[in-house]
Amino acid sequence: MHAFDILGDPVRRRILELLAGGQRSSGAVTEVIMVEFGISQPAVSQHLRILRDSGFAVARAEGRQRLYVIAPERFDEVDAWVQRFRRMWEPRFEALATEVARGKKKRGPESED
Repeated sequence: MHAFDILGDPVRRRILELLAGGQRSSGAVTEVIMVEFGISQPAVSQHLRILRDSGFAVARAEGRQRLYVIAPERFDEVDAWVQRFRRMWEPRFEALATEVARGKKKRGPESED
């Protein structure tokens, strides 16, 4: 499955956001997702399995818990795709930063906030 097929689902994106904050147990992830999306525990488990099987998350057993972390390598595919577009907008952001700096310089130091 293509990376964007995985990331296109709002539940999976939210799970990855939670995991971006650090390792979490499947129970902790499930609690948040059930409340925010109103889906069942088996549905959350299915999303976790998809993230694990697709390589976006890694799970390890610790006692009776399954702990999940993000697998950053999988995001390389996403970054490579976005990189093609980044080349288009970066010069525009740099030009905007130049114009903002010029505006501040014209106004003088007393107008900086």
